[in-house]
Amino acid sequence: MPNYLDALPALVEGIEAILETVITNVVLIGQIPAPTFREKRRIQTVLDRMAELHVDEATTDGYRNPIGIIRGTDRSKPPIFVVAHLDTFSTNEEEVHYTVGKNSVTGPGITDNSLGVGVLISLPELFRRLGLRFSSDIVLAGVIQSLGRGNLRGIRHLLKTWSTPVRGAVVIEGIELGRLNYYCDSMIRSEIECRIPTDRNVDSRFRTNAVLVLNEVINQILQLRMPQRPNTRVVFGKVSAGVKHGDIALNGRLGLEIQSKEDRMVRSVHSDIRDIVEGIGHEWKADLQLRTVSNVHAARLPFAHPLVKAGSAILKRLGLKPVSSHSESELSIFLARGIPALTMGITRGTNYHLENASMEIRPMPTGIGQVIAAIMAIDAGVCDEVKLA
Repeated sequence: MPNYLDALPALVEGIEAILETVITNVVLIGQIPAPTFREKRRIQTVLDRMAELHVDEATTDGYRNPIGIIRGTDRSKPPIFVVAHLDTFSTNEEEVHYTVGKNSVTGPGITDNSLGVGVLISLPELFRRLGLRFSSDIVLAGVIQSLGRGNLRGIRHLLKTWSTPVRGAVVIEGIELGRLNYYCDSMIRSEIECRIPTDRNVDSRFRTNAVLVLNEVINQILQLRMPQRPNTRVVFGKVSAGVKHGDIALNGRLGLEIQSKEDRMVRSVHSDIRDIVEGIGHEWKADLQLRTVSNVHAARLPFAHPLVKAGSAILKRLGLKPVSSHSESELSIFLARGIPALTMGITRGTNYHLENASMEIRPMPTGIGQVIAAIMAIDAGVCDEVKLA
């Protein structure tokens, strides 16, 4: 049995002994608001905390991603990246207060991804207390501008400008324990904005209604033929319109995501939707605009890749059933650049993207243990022999 599997029981036990330190870091990070594009305060806190934990180098790259580097024992080995995105879905810019219970921490942004960042900045202390040394440098990166319109800009810039090969990577997400993401589908996330021109010569009661225009857009998109191979779909995720119940809506917005196993199908469906939007805008005399919010290309590790097998073995050794699905996280950028990577979740939770999001404390040692074991597996060489296409 590989050493990283043998080490798991002791790792989890050791993490349990210092779990309060990790929770302190999670709460410290989580109470600093970090909406996408406004992560400045959290960047500085991550840097300060890494410096306090005496990483060998704490700095930022040219895009302000905070980075901590723990030097390895073999300078010939490429670095191993461990990343977590700093931004959260919460748009609140005021300091928030978390509620820490016996088995939970509750507050906006805790599950996505304040928990992941808190674990990231705890790793130097965890390595020290567990007596772990690695042959590769360990690069701890909190990446900015990940979510929504951020379109993974932080990790894109970091990897584009990194000057050496990367041995492998682990992406930390707060939720959900047991996830083992090793592939991502092709995706284009778009918004359709509808504005109704105001003509003073037209009675307001008879103006075109933005709700009905967007409804027509949805109806026509639903009539598109979607192949099952490659599996292709359109997900309608957000819709908003109007001001009050008794007035015709003069503006509205529809958020959707095109997903497929293949890039060509996403591009084809996106082109069809653009034609639908232009046609309905002309026919309904509405100002309809289709805008791309973010996109990623399809990429994957083969299921037989040693890193996937190692990740699966780690989870099973911990008594967890691996759950795999597509992930449009930082994972997609690593894989697109030919770098083996996995995304793992730390614990379980509820109300993921709401103001009362909550995470469980008890599973955390297991979740942190799997991340450290995955780093150990990469350092042991599971990514060294297999090259991605």
